[in-house]
Amino acid sequence: MKDTVIKVLLPLFFLAISISGFSQLQPVYEFQQDDTILRKSFYEQALQKQKTLLSSIGNEHKDDYKRVYESRFNGVSAVLQSSRTVSAKEPHEYLQGILKKITDSNKELQDLQVRLVFSRDWWPNAYSMGEGTLVVNAGLMVFLENEAELVFVLCHELAHYYLQHGDKDIKKNVETVNSEAFKLELKRLSKEEFRIGQQLEALFKNLAFDNRRHSRANEAEADRYAFQFMKKTGYDCNGIISCLKMLDRVDDSLLYRPISVEQVFNFKEYPFKKRWIQKESAIFSQMKEDDSPLTKKERDSLKTHPDCDIRIILLEDSIKMNSTGQAFLVNEPLFKKLKKDFFVEMTEQEFRDKNLTRNLYYSLLMLQNDVNVPFAIYSIARALNEVYESQEKHEIGKVTAKENRRNREDYNLLLRMIDRLRLDEIAELNYQFCNYYQLQMTGYKGFEEELQKAQQNKK
Repeated sequence: MKDTVIKVLLPLFFLAISISGFSQLQPVYEFQQDDTILRKSFYEQALQKQKTLLSSIGNEHKDDYKRVYESRFNGVSAVLQSSRTVSAKEPHEYLQGILKKITDSNKELQDLQVRLVFSRDWWPNAYSMGEGTLVVNAGLMVFLENEAELVFVLCHELAHYYLQHGDKDIKKNVETVNSEAFKLELKRLSKEEFRIGQQLEALFKNLAFDNRRHSRANEAEADRYAFQFMKKTGYDCNGIISCLKMLDRVDDSLLYRPISVEQVFNFKEYPFKKRWIQKESAIFSQMKEDDSPLTKKERDSLKTHPDCDIRIILLEDSIKMNSTGQAFLVNEPLFKKLKKDFFVEMTEQEFRDKNLTRNLYYSLLMLQNDVNVPFAIYSIARALNEVYESQEKHEIGKVTAKENRRNREDYNLLLRMIDRLRLDEIAELNYQFCNYYQLQMTGYKGFEEELQKAQQNKK
């Protein structure tokens, strides 16, 4: 009864607002306007670094080094030349301000040629690409609590670059595959009549494990150097511990409470159908934890980063002796604004990349948690129209994901629902959704067009 009353009163409430003078619903969020000149400048810097590096390669294993460096640059280019990179003035200058705080306090870092950027990627990560490009994903930024945590992340990635971990790993790998022992083992395996494939797989698997162990040593070293860099900046080094604790639980954390597709898509004229999300044992019996044939022990050994509790233990005594400092030194209000903005940015990026189910999931999270509601409504209507068109063209598999045990339960329910909806059900569902929010969205740019598409699809 309560839900029915709310559904009746909400449209009337927004109609009253409209009548009282707000004839145009203003967007709750204005997207960052990227600086293409800046992005091009960063790309040119990376390209020049690549040319210098290639010209310095010696004759020994030259082709192997050239192939690896070119592959790495392709990754750098993919980041710096795409819309994933945030080059808008406000977030860019803020990030450079944080970087300046670090380098001004650490002379050994001042001569490094660093290209530091935010990206709109959803997964919680930051990384050094090995040649001076450092990236902080929006998916990590939204979980950080203060600048001190961000400074630790940057100091850690700067340490990787300062210590030349990327180049050292490349050198180790090239030397390993060109070693006499490795060549002799390949030669021996080539003469085997049986199980050659399995033995070659084991050989390369051992090489991968060895490289990952080497990377774990790099992580511990980067942590130590990050602490040394950070303690000179004036930031609170307890941010290291809080950041590592967050990283340890980030896969199981939610910024917002889980979505309920049954609540969002239940209409008087078109009730939610239980079969859309009903659990079937056959589905879960066929689901794989991942596509890897490795055992759990082997998968654990492939993790690049050591367990965060171990990382904390290695640093906590030193941190206790250097616990003074500030959580914010550059711009606290802007930090908090960017955290909120980046959730919208990464939601939009998923739509640009045609990852419709993740775009839909983030939009539903915002709607059900009363965050950026008009944008969320528009985004949901747009995504459902795209899902309809993709299914109509028999291309739904290109824009949607499948259930996976690694996903959160509420996301899996959404994936299951999208997978089971028939074409006519998608059309009807989006029509009802748009119709329900029509009065609330009066004047919102783009929504009217999505409403018309939903009406047309229903016909």
